[in-house]
Amino acid sequence: MDIDFSLQLHKFLGGFSLLVLFPVILVIANWLNELISPYSIKDELMEKSNVALGVSFMAFNLAVTSVFIGAMLGPSVGLWQDLLSVGGYSLLGIALLYLARVINNRLILYKFSNVKELIEDRNFGTGVVQAGSYIASGFIVGASLHGEGGGVVTALAFFLLAQLALVAYSVVYNLITSFDIHHEIEQDNASAGLAFAGNLIALGIILMNAVGGDFISWEHNLMLFVRNTALAFILLPIFRIALDRVVFSHTDLSEKILEDKNIPAGMLEFAVTISFSIVLYFMI
Repeated sequence: MDIDFSLQLHKFLGGFSLLVLFPVILVIANWLNELISPYSIKDELMEKSNVALGVSFMAFNLAVTSVFIGAMLGPSVGLWQDLLSVGGYSLLGIALLYLARVINNRLILYKFSNVKELIEDRNFGTGVVQAGSYIASGFIVGASLHGEGGGVVTALAFFLLAQLALVAYSVVYNLITSFDIHHEIEQDNASAGLAFAGNLIALGIILMNAVGGDFISWEHNLMLFVRNTALAFILLPIFRIALDRVVFSHTDLSEKILEDKNIPAGMLEFAVTISFSIVLYFMI
């Protein structure tokens, strides 16, 4: 079988160039993150061992990776065009992740200062919720950049719609639980933070299914988004209630999270809610 060495060399150079571009994007993302933050991320992580900020920082880098992969996937149009396209869309995605942090601070965890909780109190619950928001947003932005037919406008539109859905779901989640999620997280309840973060990521996975792929038309893609949002808002609360009353019928999961601040209980909700959303992702 004949091998087209020219084609193989082109693929290798293209893949290698994108591989080199990725750490450059990470460096830029973290430099900008340090620049706009009202505290020194390096000092908080390396000198003060701030675990709350550490989990948020970890998720930010995972989200940047998700954005990069979304921008990278798709047909090649040439080495330099690919590098410019992937680099440009990645920088756009990084900017949207910063906006997601502002939305998380102002509209999701709006009853207290996120900076104070992260830096002064080193509140792990706040850090893990911010991490959940980053990861959910990274999934959504990366998916909206993947596929053909769309562009900057469609990525921005679906990002904003998804942020609106995350904010709305935070209200729904607070209603279906027997505790005030803001109060518990402010009181250093890491278990409550884990449970809530898992739900944000689960919603992000379901919405990723709607915004991923080719952009057909506004009507078609918006209908997919509305369908998936409605499914998430119906099925995730039902699953949360079933988890509490059926799967662990002899144990009150909410009580474990509220009264005992039981971290394994929060980890359990975090894991099984995300697992449920992954299964749903492949079914719809």
